[in-house]
Amino acid sequence: MFDPQKLLEQFMGGSAAGRKPGGSGDMLKGFAAGNVTGSLATILLSGGSPKKMLKTAIKTGGTAVVAGLAYKAWTEWQNSRSGGQAALPPADPEGTVFLPSAKPERDAASLAILTAMIAAAKADGHIDADEQKRIFAKLDSVPMDSEAKAFLMDELRKPLDIDAIVKLATTPELAVEIYTASCMAIDPDDAAEQAYLAMLAARLKLMPDLKAAIEKQVAGLPA
Repeated sequence: MFDPQKLLEQFMGGSAAGRKPGGSGDMLKGFAAGNVTGSLATILLSGGSPKKMLKTAIKTGGTAVVAGLAYKAWTEWQNSRSGGQAALPPADPEGTVFLPSAKPERDAASLAILTAMIAAAKADGHIDADEQKRIFAKLDSVPMDSEAKAFLMDELRKPLDIDAIVKLATTPELAVEIYTASCMAIDPDDAAEQAYLAMLAARLKLMPDLKAAIEKQVAGLPA
């Protein structure tokens, strides 16, 4: 079995190396400028303008980035519903259900997040058979193990299945992370992708104010 956390970091271009000169932080600047072609997100989310997540200075692993945004949206939502009377949660999601310390749980979250992002990227229908061939050809040049590559190819070949994504949300917190990741992977100006997000939020049974809190966090990512 491939390492889901590692693959998600490759996908998003984020790792602890982002804190070093020439690491993922600098790489992401290259993505935004269209100068880097090796990122899995650049390959798999293909085509038009860079997604919001490619413009973000990710300084930790991919799972931690999504968990941090989801956790902040969740805690602010909880606080607003309690009128500011809720007990203050930990400032960092590390060790919480949003970012579990145990590897099996964190791997499961990473896999769910990655699967959700790929599904969201397919929502506008631009990944047709010809586009798949182009992507698969590019994947051959990316250093990764065969199981990880097979997973990505399988996910790209699958028809868009929102039911399968919803089933990944085994907890309310993971539902928030899945929606957060999906928001990060779409073009906010694309009508088809926005329709997909609206349907996903409804199927995940997210309260309207929680949905808005998540979208606010993603919209606040630096360009």
